[in-house]
Amino acid sequence: MTDTPARLLNLLSLLQTPREWPGSELAERLSVSPRTIRRDIDRLRDLGYPVEASKGAVGGYRLVAGTAMPPLLLDDEEAVAIAVGLRAGAGHAIEGVEEASVRALAKLEQVLPSRLRHRVSTLQNATIPLTRGDGATVAPQTLTALAGAVTGQEKLRFGYRAGDGTESRRLVEPYRLVSTGRRWYLVAYDLGREDWRTFRVDRVTEPFPTGARFAPRELPAGDAAAYMARSMARARAQGEVDLDVEFAAPAEFVVARLPAHLVPVATGTDRCRLRARVADSVEWLALRLALMDVDFTVHAPDSLITYMRELSARLAAATEA
Repeated sequence: MTDTPARLLNLLSLLQTPREWPGSELAERLSVSPRTIRRDIDRLRDLGYPVEASKGAVGGYRLVAGTAMPPLLLDDEEAVAIAVGLRAGAGHAIEGVEEASVRALAKLEQVLPSRLRHRVSTLQNATIPLTRGDGATVAPQTLTALAGAVTGQEKLRFGYRAGDGTESRRLVEPYRLVSTGRRWYLVAYDLGREDWRTFRVDRVTEPFPTGARFAPRELPAGDAAAYMARSMARARAQGEVDLDVEFAAPAEFVVARLPAHLVPVATGTDRCRLRARVADSVEWLALRLALMDVDFTVHAPDSLITYMRELSARLAAATEA
């Protein structure tokens, strides 16, 4: 193999397998001399790949952990597995999966051949993950489009559905994506409103990077996380209620069926009680409680008690012969 770049890529691919390679075996695999292998190993080291050599009759070369993450070569199966995993994690806003995972997904899907993108989509569409939370899932392609616009400092158009159902079209300068564990949000400067806004990504539709670049503006808060926290604090202050629900089941049974921010306290071996200040709508709370598959009593707020009585009456009427 006389093509040096191609030979280096093949050598790197072999070294990324979890084993030690004798120089003679590498030379045979690549159809070159052991001396050429030694020179190629030095080239890889110059590029930042930490290749370790051991001496002796059974000595050889292997790739080890270094001080920085060098580029990796992935085969088709590995690329598909990583893309599917990143899509699943990003799409459900799993706690701990931050903007970095979305950037990684955007980079990977940018270079995936069309045949592999098709396999990733097929696997994604054929599986349904079991997740905790309110079911506010996000299309991975939406996240990667937003992440690309953020990274490229590119103006972005999209459709947006507000909490009251109002539909609108927005043109924004995207600043950062923020994950709160339950949901993804986009912090952006809204050019139509001439002000900073936060957008729930699960309410974003048809994101379209315009190709027009912009110089980033200075965020009112120190960083996107601080701005997001301040925005959410204002929203909570406007719509918070004190939730008080008693469950006829052990706390460990109930906690597994609630979003992570709602944690009941055991009041007996087979009973527990949830007291929390929440900013969720009574409709959402009623739905979550109804799907618990356990008997419960709502003590507060009064708005939730009233809504559940009305909902119960409507459901009963719907089943009458």
